[in-house]
Amino acid sequence: MNAVRLEWDHVGIPTTEVQPDETFVEATRVWVTNPRNHPQNLEFLRYEDDSPVTGPLRDQPHVAFRVPMGTLEALMEAADEVLLEPWEAQKDVVRVGFVMKDGACIEYMEYMGDPADWFPAERGES
Repeated sequence: MNAVRLEWDHVGIPTTEVQPDETFVEATRVWVTNPRNHPQNLEFLRYEDDSPVTGPLRDQPHVAFRVPMGTLEALMEAADEVLLEPWEAQKDVVRVGFVMKDGACIEYMEYMGDPADWFPAERGES
């Protein structure tokens, strides 16, 4: 795949401390904050003990990039290691996948519509 300039979205930081206004994501058993509400677009992730997420994704910060429609799978294939296969994090809004690339945890976000639709005030789970 040719190099694609990706648009930065947020930085995710694992934490063990309860954060204000967390949202629970059942599929990954993690509490997350809305990075749009943080001045530096930080997302805090607090994993439940029984979360299926393991390894570097659970222990290290990640950088999230918006990817053009139709490029998510190719970017995943070009990674050094797939940490979490693509899935619809919010139904009809965004698909995400997590990888290790060049020593960094990266989240690729493929928006199906307006990125402003991610994390609306009342977020429905998929």
